[in-house]
Amino acid sequence: MYLIDTNIFLEVLLERENYSDCKEFLEKVQTGKVTAYQTIFSLHTIAIILERLVGLDAYKEFLETVLNFEGISFYSTNPRDEVEVCEAAKGQGLDFDDALHYHICKKFDLILVSLDSDFDKTDIKRVAPGDV
Repeated sequence: MYLIDTNIFLEVLLERENYSDCKEFLEKVQTGKVTAYQTIFSLHTIAIILERLVGLDAYKEFLETVLNFEGISFYSTNPRDEVEVCEAAKGQGLDFDDALHYHICKKFDLILVSLDSDFDKTDIKRVAPGDV
């Protein structure tokens, strides 16, 4: 199973450089061919970015779409998780949001789907969306 990094959704929503590979991966999650987790923290990050760039209606539309993905589950951290995220950030040399993804991958033995090479210096497995 996989954990989807925030940047995968943002590539598609904002039609960035890796749009095609990310869209193809997300279509696999949408149809249930691939099973993945998404953190509520990532959803909130997407909300902040979309609100600033295009407005909250875009975030609402995104949520309505992603809620219909057959292969996605959502995870919300608790305070204990976040203490461990702070420890992971310090221990792995990651910022908070990357450490959160690191922690979730470790906790549930997930593979991270991400474009962020910062994870390559850690002990979790990262794959690009085109490799799934």
